Amino acid sequence: MTAITRTLASGPGWHVADVICTARAGDPPFEEAHQDFCVAVVTSGTFRYRAPQGTAMLAPGALLLGNSGTCYECGHEHGGGDRCISFHFRPAYMERIVAHVPGARALDFGAPRLPPLPALAALLAEMEAARETSEASLFEELGLRIAGAAVAAASGTTPLARTPSRRDQKRVAEAVRRIEIEADAPVSLSMLASETATSPYHFLRTFRQVAGMTPYQFLLKTRLHRAAVRLRMSPDAISTIAFEAGFNDLSTFNRRFRNVMGQTPGRYRAER
Repeated sequence: MTAITRTLASGPGWHVADVICTARAGDPPFEEAHQDFCVAVVTSGTFRYRAPQGTAMLAPGALLLGNSGTCYECGHEHGGGDRCISFHFRPAYMERIVAHVPGARALDFGAPRLPPLPALAALLAEMEAARETSEASLFEELGLRIAGAAVAAASGTTPLARTPSRRDQKRVAEAVRRIEIEADAPVSLSMLASETATSPYHFLRTFRQVAGMTPYQFLLKTRLHRAAVRLRMSPDAISTIAFEAGFNDLSTFNRRFRNVMGQTPGRYRAER
């Protein structure tokens, strides 16, 4: 197999990789096996994918759907090279996602791919942007969102907006307080979900309904807000403020700050 695979992030029951295939047009197709369930987002190039569910041509924006334990074949008859963001889920992890998708019954995918769907365009753009950061908390959320969307679309179901119960609201409120208290420390979706005795996928959906954003987005907002306040009130170095706010490196902080605040941390401080 002529491919370069770089693991972007991982957690209990899942991992995600950036896969660059360098096969040329006319190269013999290669055979492999899915060790886990796979939902791969094609970001560039085209290739033919053959699996027990059928054969399909995949192009940018399409989702490759792989079932755990099955063999598959990829070929490049019409052009060389492709690139994918490939999410992999252990069967037990995937089972918990399927259990919370209304109308979904089967664990296995019945089709080899999903075509580019307008409803997923924004999510796929988020994934490509996230590929340059390799932030585990962000990829955990993106993986759950794309897996849930793939299961729903493959099952022909439409996600229903259930009104959160008072218990759900209480769980989210407790998680929000936890994030506020420990915003400078690693806070994962799995950890927050386990503390509320719910699955990560169910907790993510509930949090988005109640808070209007994902846990990662709330964590990022909290960190940036605190950093912005310190930039205006403290003479500390920007790097010190970034690290103490919970960012692992200065470049990520600068990029996130500029995207949200519309200017660099240095310029923001200079205007105080």
